[in-house]
Amino acid sequence: MTGEGRLHERFVRLCEIPSPTGEERAVADAVISELRELGVEVNEDHAAGPAHAGAGNLIARLPGADNRWIAFTSHLDTVPHEGPVEVLLEDGVYRSKGETILGADNKAAVTVLLELAARHAAQSPPIGLELVFTVAEEDGLRGAKALDIGGLRSSFGFVIDHASPIGEVIDAAPTYQRLVAEFEGEEAHAGIKPEAGHSAIAAAAAAIAAMELGRLDEETTANIGIIEGGSASNIVAGRCRIEGEARSIDSERAAATVGSMVDACSWAASEHGCDVDVQVTELFRGYRSDAGSIPAQLAIAALERCGYEGRRVATGGGSDANALIASGFDCVLLANGTDANHTPEESVPAVHLDQMLEICEAIVKGAAKS
Repeated sequence: MTGEGRLHERFVRLCEIPSPTGEERAVADAVISELRELGVEVNEDHAAGPAHAGAGNLIARLPGADNRWIAFTSHLDTVPHEGPVEVLLEDGVYRSKGETILGADNKAAVTVLLELAARHAAQSPPIGLELVFTVAEEDGLRGAKALDIGGLRSSFGFVIDHASPIGEVIDAAPTYQRLVAEFEGEEAHAGIKPEAGHSAIAAAAAAIAAMELGRLDEETTANIGIIEGGSASNIVAGRCRIEGEARSIDSERAAATVGSMVDACSWAASEHGCDVDVQVTELFRGYRSDAGSIPAQLAIAALERCGYEGRRVATGGGSDANALIASGFDCVLLANGTDANHTPEESVPAVHLDQMLEICEAIVKGAAKS
């Protein structure tokens, strides 16, 4: 099978192996098997436990012509889905045949990195390659957080995991603060003696109404995504839970935004005679790359050699790059040409897989010459 045919066949095969966060074992085994058949050294770390994942992170190494190394990273897990994934190729675009996700997030990148290994297994690459396949990315970047950065031989790397047009080099990403608020009121019969009750739902609604939500500025967003509570329509609700988030590339702005949301919860609970327990968790820390970032410069140069306009942009989403940079590892997030990730409309043109591989090869050559 030619490299292109092998690349596309592998993508379909990997997408159809279920691997929602926490259930990565089968796809990890498939990746390990393929790498070992190629004669590539691959090891699994001990991240499964701390990351609450179905497998550990995988680190594959292909020694280069000199003793320098660079890393490429992708994640093995997907968001949850109901039913098996069936891949359909239609008009040159891969889509889900059913109502599930496709899984191109991030098996498009996993596929490309495996083909990179296949190309260089027989003949050493010009610079050493570390291919890192993480777990539990979709729920708090837990695999990347548990990765032993000190065990890597590379001094910098490239994370391929952004659902946007090829050519984008993401050099800024947000801090993510998650908010969970539990309102506790007093139940009462809604038709006989409602005045004896204190509605937790009313308190939660007042809190949400008092919050500034949506896009707050160019770098900051806030949202309430879940509200649930009550027990019956004829009972004043005794409990209500809301879940939300605040994000900003400026970490202080993210903290201030979620702080205002907490204040709104406290005020609304007091106004409605309820108690509230609020928990705020920072899932990941944001970053803004320096203008002279070596991986960003190498990526842009590689893109331009391949005929693309390299564009440095910011994102409102998180990726393993957030966790790796927070741990002190210099890396840059790259677009992978996928679209509508986490939905049944998820897709990736077949040609984008070929283009991602071409760009990775150009980065390898550029890094070797730098």
